[in-house]
Amino acid sequence: MKRVAVRAIVLLALLAGAWEAYVDLGGADPLILPAPHAVAHALYIDRALLWRNFLVTAEEIVLGILVAATAAFALAVALHFSRRTLRPAVYPLLVASQTVPIPMVAPLFVLWLGFGILPKLVVIALVSFFSIVVTTLAGLAAVDPELIKLMRTFDASRARIFRHVELPAALPGLFTGAKIAVVVAVIGAVFAEQAGSNAGLGFVFQQAIAQLLTARAYAAVAILSAFAIALFALLSAAERLALPWAYETPGEHPR
Repeated sequence: MKRVAVRAIVLLALLAGAWEAYVDLGGADPLILPAPHAVAHALYIDRALLWRNFLVTAEEIVLGILVAATAAFALAVALHFSRRTLRPAVYPLLVASQTVPIPMVAPLFVLWLGFGILPKLVVIALVSFFSIVVTTLAGLAAVDPELIKLMRTFDASRARIFRHVELPAALPGLFTGAKIAVVVAVIGAVFAEQAGSNAGLGFVFQQAIAQLLTARAYAAVAILSAFAIALFALLSAAERLALPWAYETPGEHPR
Protein backbone atom coordinates (compact mmCIF):
# COMPACT_ATOMS: atom_id res chain seq x y z
CA MET A 1 0.00 0.00 0.00
CA LYS A 2 2.84 2.40 0.87
CA ARG A 3 4.56 1.59 -2.42
CA VAL A 4 1.37 2.38 -4.35
CA ALA A 5 0.98 5.67 -2.48
CA VAL A 6 4.59 6.66 -3.23
CA ARG A 7 4.14 5.87 -6.91
CA ALA A 8 0.93 7.90 -7.03
CA ILE A 9 2.63 10.89 -5.37
CA VAL A 10 5.57 10.69 -7.78
CA LEU A 11 3.24 10.51 -10.78
CA LEU A 12 1.19 13.43 -9.47
CA ALA A 13 4.37 15.48 -8.96
CA LEU A 14 5.52 14.75 -12.52
CA LEU A 15 2.15 15.75 -13.96
CA ALA A 16 2.07 18.93 -11.86
CA GLY A 17 5.60 19.79 -12.99
CA ALA A 18 4.70 19.30 -16.65
CA TRP A 19 1.54 21.38 -16.15
CA GLU A 20 3.54 24.16 -14.44
CA ALA A 21 6.13 24.24 -17.22
CA TYR A 22 3.46 24.28 -19.91
CA VAL A 23 1.71 27.32 -18.44
CA ASP A 24 4.92 29.18 -17.51
CA LEU A 25 6.34 28.74 -20.99
CA GLY A 26 3.25 30.37 -22.51
CA GLY A 27 1.41 27.25 -23.58
CA ALA A 28 -1.88 28.54 -22.16
CA ASP A 29 -3.32 31.78 -20.83
CA PRO A 30 -3.42 31.59 -16.99
CA LEU A 31 -6.99 32.92 -17.14
CA ILE A 32 -7.92 29.73 -18.99
CA LEU A 33 -5.49 27.27 -17.39
CA PRO A 34 -3.89 28.49 -14.14
CA ALA A 35 -0.57 27.01 -13.10
CA PRO A 36 -0.48 24.55 -10.18
CA HIS A 37 1.17 27.12 -7.92
CA ALA A 38 -1.76 29.50 -8.56
CA VAL A 39 -4.25 26.74 -7.71
CA ALA A 40 -2.31 25.95 -4.53
CA HIS A 41 -2.33 29.65 -3.63
CA ALA A 42 -6.11 29.77 -4.15
CA LEU A 43 -6.52 26.69 -1.96
CA TYR A 44 -4.74 28.56 0.83
CA ILE A 45 -6.14 32.08 0.61
CA ASP A 46 -9.70 30.87 -0.09
CA ARG A 47 -9.55 27.99 2.39
CA ALA A 48 -12.41 29.30 4.55
CA LEU A 49 -14.70 29.83 1.57
CA LEU A 50 -13.81 26.50 0.02
CA TRP A 51 -14.18 24.56 3.28
CA ARG A 52 -17.58 26.09 4.05
CA ASN A 53 -18.91 25.20 0.62
CA PHE A 54 -17.21 21.80 0.60
CA LEU A 55 -19.25 20.77 3.65
CA VAL A 56 -22.43 21.58 1.72
CA THR A 57 -21.40 19.58 -1.34
CA ALA A 58 -20.03 16.67 0.71
CA GLU A 59 -23.35 16.29 2.52
CA GLU A 60 -25.21 16.29 -0.79
CA ILE A 61 -22.89 13.69 -2.33
CA VAL A 62 -22.93 11.29 0.62
CA LEU A 63 -26.70 11.47 1.07
CA GLY A 64 -27.26 11.23 -2.68
CA ILE A 65 -25.14 8.08 -2.93
CA LEU A 66 -27.01 6.52 0.00
CA VAL A 67 -30.33 7.28 -1.71
CA ALA A 68 -29.03 5.92 -5.02
CA ALA A 69 -27.62 2.74 -3.45
CA THR A 70 -30.83 2.00 -1.56
CA ALA A 71 -33.08 2.62 -4.55
CA ALA A 72 -30.77 0.82 -6.98
CA PHE A 73 -30.42 -2.28 -4.81
CA ALA A 74 -34.19 -2.51 -4.30
CA LEU A 75 -34.79 -2.08 -8.03
CA ALA A 76 -32.13 -4.64 -8.95
CA VAL A 77 -33.71 -7.21 -6.63
CA ALA A 78 -37.17 -6.47 -8.06
CA LEU A 79 -35.88 -6.91 -11.62
CA HIS A 80 -34.10 -10.11 -10.63
CA PHE A 81 -37.28 -11.59 -9.17
CA SER A 82 -39.31 -10.52 -12.21
CA ARG A 83 -37.03 -11.38 -15.11
CA ARG A 84 -39.80 -12.10 -17.61
CA THR A 85 -42.25 -9.30 -16.90
CA LEU A 86 -40.79 -6.31 -15.07
CA ARG A 87 -37.22 -6.46 -16.33
CA PRO A 88 -37.93 -6.33 -20.10
CA ALA A 89 -40.16 -3.29 -19.57
CA VAL A 90 -38.06 -1.35 -17.07
CA TYR A 91 -34.48 -2.02 -18.18
CA PRO A 92 -34.69 -0.03 -21.45
CA LEU A 93 -36.10 2.91 -19.48
CA LEU A 94 -33.15 2.70 -17.09
CA VAL A 95 -30.75 2.90 -20.01
CA ALA A 96 -32.68 5.80 -21.52
CA SER A 97 -32.58 7.69 -18.21
CA GLN A 98 -28.80 7.93 -18.53
CA THR A 99 -28.96 9.55 -21.95
CA VAL A 100 -30.85 12.64 -20.74
CA PRO A 101 -28.39 15.54 -20.21
CA ILE A 102 -28.29 16.55 -16.56
CA PRO A 103 -28.13 20.30 -17.36
CA MET A 104 -31.50 19.83 -19.06
CA VAL A 105 -33.34 18.17 -16.18
CA ALA A 106 -31.59 19.75 -13.19
CA PRO A 107 -33.45 23.08 -13.56
CA LEU A 108 -36.74 21.16 -13.69
CA PHE A 109 -36.02 19.49 -10.37
CA VAL A 110 -35.18 22.88 -8.89
CA LEU A 111 -38.46 24.25 -10.24
CA TRP A 112 -40.47 21.35 -8.82
CA LEU A 113 -38.63 20.78 -5.54
CA GLY A 114 -37.23 24.21 -4.68
CA PHE A 115 -33.71 25.39 -3.91
CA GLY A 116 -33.07 23.12 -0.91
CA ILE A 117 -31.10 19.91 -0.75
CA LEU A 118 -33.85 17.68 -2.20
CA PRO A 119 -33.32 18.49 -5.92
CA LYS A 120 -29.58 17.97 -5.47
CA LEU A 121 -30.19 14.52 -3.99
CA VAL A 122 -32.47 13.63 -6.89
CA VAL A 123 -29.88 14.69 -9.48
CA ILE A 124 -27.03 12.88 -7.72
CA ALA A 125 -29.14 9.74 -7.31
CA LEU A 126 -30.17 9.91 -10.97
CA VAL A 127 -26.59 9.91 -12.24
CA SER A 128 -25.39 7.39 -9.65
CA PHE A 129 -27.96 4.62 -9.41
CA PHE A 130 -27.58 3.10 -12.89
CA SER A 131 -24.12 1.65 -12.32
CA ILE A 132 -25.28 0.12 -9.03
CA VAL A 133 -28.32 -1.49 -10.68
CA VAL A 134 -26.24 -2.97 -13.51
CA THR A 135 -23.45 -4.38 -11.34
CA THR A 136 -25.86 -5.74 -8.73
CA LEU A 137 -27.90 -7.47 -11.42
CA ALA A 138 -24.70 -8.94 -12.85
CA GLY A 139 -23.82 -10.31 -9.41
CA LEU A 140 -27.25 -11.84 -9.00
CA ALA A 141 -27.05 -13.43 -12.44
CA ALA A 142 -23.60 -14.87 -11.78
CA VAL A 143 -24.79 -17.27 -9.08
CA ASP A 144 -23.84 -20.87 -9.76
CA PRO A 145 -27.09 -22.64 -10.79
CA GLU A 146 -25.86 -25.78 -9.05
CA LEU A 147 -25.94 -23.96 -5.72
CA ILE A 148 -29.57 -23.01 -6.28
CA LYS A 149 -30.41 -26.60 -7.22
CA LEU A 150 -28.66 -27.79 -4.08
CA MET A 151 -30.67 -25.41 -1.92
CA ARG A 152 -33.88 -26.62 -3.56
CA THR A 153 -33.01 -30.22 -2.83
CA PHE A 154 -33.02 -29.22 0.85
CA ASP A 155 -36.48 -27.71 0.33
CA ALA A 156 -35.23 -24.13 0.82
CA SER A 157 -37.75 -21.39 0.17
CA ARG A 158 -37.21 -18.73 -2.50
CA ALA A 159 -36.49 -16.14 0.19
CA ARG A 160 -33.94 -18.38 1.86
CA ILE A 161 -32.17 -19.07 -1.43
CA PHE A 162 -31.94 -15.35 -2.02
CA ARG A 163 -30.64 -14.65 1.48
CA HIS A 164 -27.99 -17.36 1.62
CA VAL A 165 -26.91 -17.70 -2.03
CA GLU A 166 -27.94 -14.82 -4.27
CA LEU A 167 -27.50 -11.90 -1.86
CA PRO A 168 -23.86 -12.74 -0.96
CA ALA A 169 -23.14 -13.06 -4.68
CA ALA A 170 -24.68 -9.64 -5.37
CA LEU A 171 -22.81 -7.71 -2.65
CA PRO A 172 -19.49 -7.43 -4.55
CA GLY A 173 -21.43 -6.00 -7.50
CA LEU A 174 -23.19 -3.56 -5.18
CA PHE A 175 -19.84 -2.28 -3.90
CA THR A 176 -18.42 -2.09 -7.42
CA GLY A 177 -21.37 -0.03 -8.59
CA ALA A 178 -21.10 2.21 -5.55
CA LYS A 179 -17.41 2.87 -6.26
CA ILE A 180 -18.32 3.91 -9.80
CA ALA A 181 -21.19 6.00 -8.46
CA VAL A 182 -19.05 8.11 -6.13
CA VAL A 183 -17.13 9.44 -9.13
CA VAL A 184 -20.14 10.44 -11.19
CA ALA A 185 -21.94 11.69 -8.07
CA VAL A 186 -19.41 14.51 -7.84
CA ILE A 187 -20.28 15.59 -11.37
CA GLY A 188 -23.98 15.36 -10.59
CA ALA A 189 -23.56 17.53 -7.49
CA VAL A 190 -21.81 20.25 -9.52
CA PHE A 191 -24.55 20.30 -12.15
CA ALA A 192 -27.25 20.34 -9.48
CA GLU A 193 -25.67 23.28 -7.65
CA GLN A 194 -25.15 25.21 -10.86
CA ALA A 195 -28.82 24.75 -11.74
CA GLY A 196 -29.98 26.48 -8.58
CA SER A 197 -28.00 27.01 -5.39
CA ASN A 198 -26.31 29.67 -3.30
CA ALA A 199 -23.75 27.36 -1.69
CA GLY A 200 -21.55 24.40 -2.53
CA LEU A 201 -18.40 23.93 -4.59
CA GLY A 202 -20.42 23.80 -7.80
CA PHE A 203 -21.76 27.25 -6.97
CA VAL A 204 -18.23 28.45 -6.12
CA PHE A 205 -16.96 27.08 -9.44
CA GLN A 206 -19.69 28.83 -11.40
CA GLN A 207 -19.13 32.17 -9.64
CA ALA A 208 -15.34 31.93 -9.95
CA ILE A 209 -15.50 31.34 -13.71
CA ALA A 210 -17.86 34.30 -14.14
CA GLN A 211 -15.47 36.52 -12.12
CA LEU A 212 -12.37 35.24 -14.01
CA LEU A 213 -11.04 33.71 -10.78
CA THR A 214 -9.94 30.60 -12.62
CA ALA A 215 -7.48 29.46 -9.96
CA ARG A 216 -10.29 29.40 -7.40
CA ALA A 217 -12.44 27.35 -9.80
CA TYR A 218 -9.62 24.84 -10.26
CA ALA A 219 -9.11 24.73 -6.50
CA ALA A 220 -12.76 23.73 -6.12
CA VAL A 221 -12.28 21.00 -8.71
CA ALA A 222 -9.16 19.75 -6.91
CA ILE A 223 -11.13 19.43 -3.67
CA LEU A 224 -13.93 17.54 -5.43
CA SER A 225 -11.41 15.17 -7.01
CA ALA A 226 -9.71 14.52 -3.68
CA PHE A 227 -13.09 13.86 -2.05
CA ALA A 228 -14.06 11.39 -4.78
CA ILE A 229 -10.75 9.56 -4.33
CA ALA A 230 -11.28 9.44 -0.55
CA LEU A 231 -14.80 8.04 -0.93
CA PHE A 232 -13.56 5.44 -3.42
CA ALA A 233 -10.82 4.39 -1.00
CA LEU A 234 -13.26 4.21 1.93
CA LEU A 235 -15.64 2.03 -0.06
CA SER A 236 -12.78 -0.25 -1.11
CA ALA A 237 -11.70 -0.63 2.52
CA ALA A 238 -15.29 -1.26 3.63
CA GLU A 239 -15.67 -3.90 0.91
CA ARG A 240 -12.54 -5.73 2.08
CA LEU A 241 -13.79 -5.72 5.66
CA ALA A 242 -17.37 -6.72 4.81
CA LEU A 243 -16.55 -9.27 2.09
CA PRO A 244 -13.14 -10.80 2.84
CA TRP A 245 -14.10 -13.95 0.96
CA ALA A 246 -14.43 -11.95 -2.27
CA TYR A 247 -10.68 -11.24 -2.19
CA GLU A 248 -9.56 -14.80 -1.61
CA THR A 249 -7.51 -16.34 -4.38
CA PRO A 250 -8.73 -19.63 -5.87
CA GLY A 251 -7.81 -22.52 -3.63
CA GLU A 252 -7.19 -20.30 -0.64
CA HIS A 253 -9.08 -21.10 2.54
CA PRO A 254 -9.87 -18.62 5.31
CA ARG A 255 -7.92 -19.13 8.49
